[in-house]
Amino acid sequence: MRRHLVPAALLLPLALLASACGGSSAASSLGSGSDTDGKGSLTLNVGDQKGGSEAVLRAAGELKNLDYKIKWSTFTSGPPLLEAVNAKAVDIGSVGNTPPVFAAGAGSHITVVGALRGGSQGEAILVPKDSKLRKAADLKGKSVAVAQGSSAHYQLIASLKQAGLTLDDIKVKYLQPADALAAYTSGSVDAWAVWDPYTSQILKGGQGRVLADGVGVVNGLNFQVAAPSALADSKKAAAVKDFVERLRRAQDWVYAHPEAWAKVWAKDTGLPYDVALASVNRSNATRIPVAIDDALVASEQQIADTFTSLKLIPNKVDFAKYVDRRFNDDLPPSTTAPRPSKES
Repeated sequence: MRRHLVPAALLLPLALLASACGGSSAASSLGSGSDTDGKGSLTLNVGDQKGGSEAVLRAAGELKNLDYKIKWSTFTSGPPLLEAVNAKAVDIGSVGNTPPVFAAGAGSHITVVGALRGGSQGEAILVPKDSKLRKAADLKGKSVAVAQGSSAHYQLIASLKQAGLTLDDIKVKYLQPADALAAYTSGSVDAWAVWDPYTSQILKGGQGRVLADGVGVVNGLNFQVAAPSALADSKKAAAVKDFVERLRRAQDWVYAHPEAWAKVWAKDTGLPYDVALASVNRSNATRIPVAIDDALVASEQQIADTFTSLKLIPNKVDFAKYVDRRFNDDLPPSTTAPRPSKES
C-alpha cells in the first residue's frame, strides 16, 4: 500500500514542538523574548516553547492581575531552555520528563519545582497501516527512528524490555522529529517512536497505527524547572510559586475547554486544528498537577539510571538533589492517575 506523504508545510510547525520530550539537540533560542506581561519592580524571566506556558496562561486568563512582570523567552526545545536556566538567563521554564535528567547528568544548576502527570497514549511506537508488525517483539531486526535522549527513546527501550528485547536487537536510527517524520512517511524505516502531536498527526492522517504506547511504561510527567539562584531570592521564589499555581489552574482550564485550547494551540504552532484537538484530548487535557514526592524522584531516577547504563549520560545522577518540594501545597501524589483520554 502506497503511503501518503506529509505536506512539507507541516514539518516546520511540528519540528518546533519537538519540545517537551526532546533530548539532545542543537536547537537554540528562537529569540530574545521581548514580550512582557504584568507590572511591578520584580521581573520573572520565563523560558517557553511554541504553544507552551504563555499561550495556555493567556488563553485561560491567568496573565491578569500580575503584581510582577513576566519576560518571555522562546526556545525550540527543552535542552536549550535548561541551558538558559543553568546560565541564570531564565528563572523558570517547562519541559518534559527527560531533559532534566540529561541536564542533571551534565551537572547543570536546575531545580524541579512543579510537576504535571498526563496520560501516555501519545507516547507511541508507530508503524504504517499495512505493516506486518503487530507487537513490540516483532521489531527484532527492524529499523526504528527515534530522537536520541528523548522520552520516546526511553519508551522504546522500556517497550523492548517488556518484549524481551534490547536496543541491540533492532536497528536504531537516531533522527530528530522532522527527519524521522520524513523517513517514516517515505518508508525508510519500519517504525517510529515518538510523542504527541506527531502521534496524532500520523493517526489523523491515516498514515499509521500504534504498535505499542507508553501506558504503564513511561511516567507521563512534565516539569516546571527553576534556577536555584531564583529560588534563593525570597521575592523571586514567591513569584515562582504564584507562576506555578497559575499554570496549575490553566491546566484545569484546558481540561474544561479542550476545543478552545486546541484552537489557540493550532494558531500558535501552525498545527491543523483536527491534529491539535486530537493531541489535546489524547495527551494535554489528561494532565493533572501532582506533588514532587519520593515516587516521582524514584521514577526519574530509573530513567536516569537507564540512560547512564547506555552511556548516554556520562555521570551517575542523584535526582533527589534536583527537586524542591516546598511548592507541593496539597497536591495529590505523583502516582495519581491522570484524567482519562477523550481520544481513541
